[in-house]
Amino acid sequence: MEILFVEYPKCSTCQKAKKWLQEQGVSFTSRHIKEQNPTKEELKEWHQKSGLDIKRFFNTSGMIYREMKLKDRLPAMSLEEKYSLLSTDGMLVKRPILVTEQGIAAGFRPEEWEKLLNV
Repeated sequence: MEILFVEYPKCSTCQKAKKWLQEQGVSFTSRHIKEQNPTKEELKEWHQKSGLDIKRFFNTSGMIYREMKLKDRLPAMSLEEKYSLLSTDGMLVKRPILVTEQGIAAGFRPEEWEKLLNV
């Protein structure tokens, strides 16, 4: 399986992560999160494979998250409702996301990515 790097190109964290991947010599396919929003099925698979709390997949510092008052609404939502909501707009999704055969990383934490990629 090829490595998938899901990003928003204007995001400074995504730019740092992409540069880091290139510096490590990691080959990957880049995907623009706004143009190709993750599907509900992808989000469900990534969440399950990651072992992370679903909240880690939400862009909690984003404008849409704040405008929708999701901090207050998320606790009452079912997991299926959260997947559906995330799949409606790429700007709701935490980025970058690194999808590998070994696992998934949401957000850029170099030490997590090193372990995931064995670099």
